[in-house]
Formats: sequence, structure tokens, C-alpha cells
Amino acid sequence: MFVRQAANVLELLEYFAKRKRPAIMSEIADDLGWPRSSAFNLVGTLVDRGFLYEPRTRGGFYPSPRWLSLAQEIADAEPLPEAVYTLLREVRQETDETTAIGAPAGISAVFIAVEETQQAIRYFANVGRTLPIHATATGRAILEQYTPEERQQLYRRIEFVQYLPATLVSIEAVEAEIRRSVQRGWHQSNSEFSDQLVGVSLPLRVNERRLSISIAGPGFRCEERREEFAKILRAAIDRFQPLFAGK
Repeated sequence: MFVRQAANVLELLEYFAKRKRPAIMSEIADDLGWPRSSAFNLVGTLVDRGFLYEPRTRGGFYPSPRWLSLAQEIADAEPLPEAVYTLLREVRQETDETTAIGAPAGISAVFIAVEETQQAIRYFANVGRTLPIHATATGRAILEQYTPEERQQLYRRIEFVQYLPATLVSIEAVEAEIRRSVQRGWHQSNSEFSDQLVGVSLPLRVNERRLSISIAGPGFRCEERREEFAKILRAAIDRFQPLFAGK
């Protein structure tokens, strides 16, 4: 289900995150391709609720600190252990490739923590990025932790889109790949959703949270390192797993 009004609010936030300065009403409408009336109604509602304000008189609107305050309260209610971030940093330093923690979000996996490499050619990832849970190593490492019944319920909600030639487009294909990955000891992506991208993922349990940790980068640099990445991830998880208990 797609809710346009909710999508517009998120699009507006992303717009300001990129713009990094206030915008007047006409700029918002033109830059986002919205009817002026839609922009007026949405901006007006957010101003009334204290989520947008005018830093300078007639200088345009900008998100207020209320967003940060609410986000911090939400994050503080169920934070990731600090050890998770240390784990990410250590893996990224050892591999010099982008490393991320994935979490389930319906039929998607979403990155909730990212350590990005500084190499010029790299996997660009950010917190909040969503991926199809069945068509990526990040997602399948999460699915491995589901019961077969839970996976079947989820599959019924998925539209098996052929993103790229290597995309798995059936329940049977996804289940077979999960079985192969469990036997191998790690999950891999190879240009299934993101072209020329190679990824390696392992399940990561943080108390009751079923997460995954992934290393990803361009195929020309990472394809031959998949087994190495898997060993690095396994060793890191073994070091840090005792710190996650009860978190």
C-alpha cells in the first residue's frame, strides 16, 4: 500500500537533508514537482505542528529541532548496543569496504547502522535504505532466522520482480538459496538487486532482534574476497556476541 501524503512528508525531509538551507513555498513545489496547493497544505500542516519554522522572516521554511528531539526519544527507547557500532567499525577497518547492519521491515530489509568505506569506488549506503528482503544477502541472512512458516507468510506478500538477470523470482528459488547459504555458512549477493555489487552477509542476533551484518562493494574488487569477508564477519560476531546478551 502506498500512501501519498506520508510519502510526501518523507520526500520533503529528504529534500531538506540534501538542500541544507531554507526554501520558500514556490521552491518546494517546483523542486519536488508538487501542485502549489499540495505544497501549501503540507507545509502549513507541518508549520502548525511545529515541525517546520522560518529561521528568518520571509526567508523560507526549514525543519525545526522537533524532528531531532522525537527521533532521539525513539532511538533511546530501543537503542542498539554500543558494541554493535564497535563491531561495524572493526569490520570496516579490516576489510576497507562498506559494512552495514540490516533489520526486517515488512517485505524489506532496512539498514539501521552503516560504516561506509572512503574508497572512491564503493557501495554507497545510508541508514534508512531499504532493500527487498528476498533478493539480497542482507535480507536472506535475516530470513534464515525466521521459521519456515514465518517465511511462507512473508512470501505471500512479496511481488517477485526481476530487478536484474540474477534476481531470484520465486519462493522455491529463494528457499533453495537460503539452504545453500546455511550449508555454506554465509549469504551472498551477486548483482541481484544492485548491478555490479557483491555482498556477503551473516545473521546477527541481538537479544530478540533478528538482524544481519553485511560487507558490500564493487564486484571487480570484492568477488574474489567473499570467503575472506565471511571469515572476518564470523570471527567478529564470535568476539562480540557475548556483549549482546540481554541488550
